[in-house]
Amino acid sequence: MRKFSVLVAILLAMVGCNKKEIPLHNFKEVAITPVYTDAVSIRTLELMNDGATVAFAGDGGVFGTFNTNTGKVRGNEIEYVGVQPEFRATAHTKNDFFMISVGNPALLYKTGKQGKMELVYTEVHENVFYDSMKFWNDMEGIAVGDATDGCASIIITRDGGNTWEKLACDIVPEIKDKEAFFAASNTNIVVYGNETWIASGGARSAILYSPDKGASWELFETPFVSGKESSGIFSIDFYDRMHGFAVGGDYVDTRLDENNKAVTEDGGRTWKIVANNDGVGYKSCVQYVPNGNANELVAVGRTGISYSKNAGQNWKKLSDEPFYTFRFLNDSVAYAAGNAIIAKLTFKK
Repeated sequence: MRKFSVLVAILLAMVGCNKKEIPLHNFKEVAITPVYTDAVSIRTLELMNDGATVAFAGDGGVFGTFNTNTGKVRGNEIEYVGVQPEFRATAHTKNDFFMISVGNPALLYKTGKQGKMELVYTEVHENVFYDSMKFWNDMEGIAVGDATDGCASIIITRDGGNTWEKLACDIVPEIKDKEAFFAASNTNIVVYGNETWIASGGARSAILYSPDKGASWELFETPFVSGKESSGIFSIDFYDRMHGFAVGGDYVDTRLDENNKAVTEDGGRTWKIVANNDGVGYKSCVQYVPNGNANELVAVGRTGISYSKNAGQNWKKLSDEPFYTFRFLNDSVAYAAGNAIIAKLTFKK
């Protein structure tokens, strides 16, 4: 038995010695190439068809697609009872694109059989305001919004987005008065496997967590900035089911750079504040760099584009250009959206 134990120890040591270290991308700059400009505010976009299509939606009822291969843009507008809705949350499955509006009434559209957007869910309430939407798989998806009856508004589909059902308040964790969710970049919700994390702000910055695609929920407190309607967690991302990162701050005081960046290494149960007063400021969207081994992050916002190569402990500003949101196509190219623009971001060493 002793010989066997020694052999196992030797083999483990050999594996450790031969383990391939993932080299850092070590980005030094970013090239910004506009691909779409129009008088529309765009806070959400989706990379579809293996990245061949960037689908987007914004205010004024505007939505459309950008073909990354041909450079062609196809834009459209939608109207509901004489009103042009504002879209800040989108999602997609293998075959369909979804978008949900902020404000009253909430309007959720899905790609129809004829290729046109069809209304599949409406909700009327003076406080209705949906902020973010994601799909676990091609059949099951979730959208979250501000409280309407004392609890977070969470709607779920189990049939590919054809119908949506709102969760009862006895299932969802109770939130504080004036605690809310931010519709800044469609990234205050993350799904990974069956798990779901939703970040809040306002009166409290917390994480709503579900291990089972919305069937049950827990709430985890965070040390993140809170207390104002304009402050809190605006965006979260997870590299895997254990490693996650949160950014935000105060969109009124964008210079605020304390308690607005936090990391978790235990699946969102506990969060540690990092990089206070590191020159990052308010950020509305954060994403892990693909193949970055949970070390590399990019965050965007009105204060520009910043990059970290050490899990958020320190940050380097790459650009002053403001964007609301972005998504990586691969480990060096992303597409970002902002006020009147969608742009290709090429990160360089």
